[in-house]
Amino acid sequence: MGRNVNMRDFRIMNRIIKAIAACGLSLAVVSGPAAASGAKVENAEDYAFSFEGPFGTFDRAQLRRGWQVYKEVCAACHSLKYIRFRNLAEPGGPQLDKKTVKAIAAEYSVKDGPNDEGEMFERPARPSDAIPSPFPNEQAAKAANNGAAPPDLSLITKAREGWWYPWYLSPILKLVNGNGGPEYVRSLLMGYKPAPHGEEKEGLHYNPYFKGHWIAMPPPLSDDAVEYADGTRATVEQMATDVAAFLAWAAMPKMEERKRVGLMVLLYMGLFALLMLLVKTVIWHRVKH
Repeated sequence: MGRNVNMRDFRIMNRIIKAIAACGLSLAVVSGPAAASGAKVENAEDYAFSFEGPFGTFDRAQLRRGWQVYKEVCAACHSLKYIRFRNLAEPGGPQLDKKTVKAIAAEYSVKDGPNDEGEMFERPARPSDAIPSPFPNEQAAKAANNGAAPPDLSLITKAREGWWYPWYLSPILKLVNGNGGPEYVRSLLMGYKPAPHGEEKEGLHYNPYFKGHWIAMPPPLSDDAVEYADGTRATVEQMATDVAAFLAWAAMPKMEERKRVGLMVLLYMGLFALLMLLVKTVIWHRVKH
């Protein structure tokens, strides 16, 4: 009987080992071509944003500067379709004055209707409208950008990762450090450089932070490309940092509220656990175990 049990355990362990080996081989096959190509994406440069960590909050002045960079530089090609003008005035964000938001919205035109004659018409945008896309449709965006439609930036800091960890450490380290999305945007905007060995590709630009290293978007930022209303010097690094923070807010407009609620829940659960411990002690302290 003991011999049969041992043989059965041995067969089970052998199957487990084979399964692990097969998984390892699959990972090697998948990652092998990328490693062989030498096109390893660099980790984004780490940066201590004010909104990181359980107690972090957005810097209002930074968000306002980031909005200005998006509006004056990025909005020519990239949409922000999940953000409405009124969000710019809401708590937790740039918190622009409502009159300012109304004036900003009025600078844009949106299609509305139908009217009483059944026709669509153009009207000035209102604070309740979503920020209009720079192109009427995806085909127009592709036609204006050599066949590649610029991505929407509403969720870009969630969709792009800045850190590259071993697969077995990734869940834990991302829980601590996040996915590095804002750092990725910041590093990408600052990371344009000449290609190694003088290599060139027509219509593309070398950027080690971009997957594949060749990106169609030319360097969008240059020193003093915008004039900040608060007098801050608009260096490339400053603008890249500000717009990365703004896009992090665009992806998580309720982040501060979520953190407050989460901390309150943890505090409540802690007090509740303490109360239950005291109740248990009072009820059962006389009972012998």
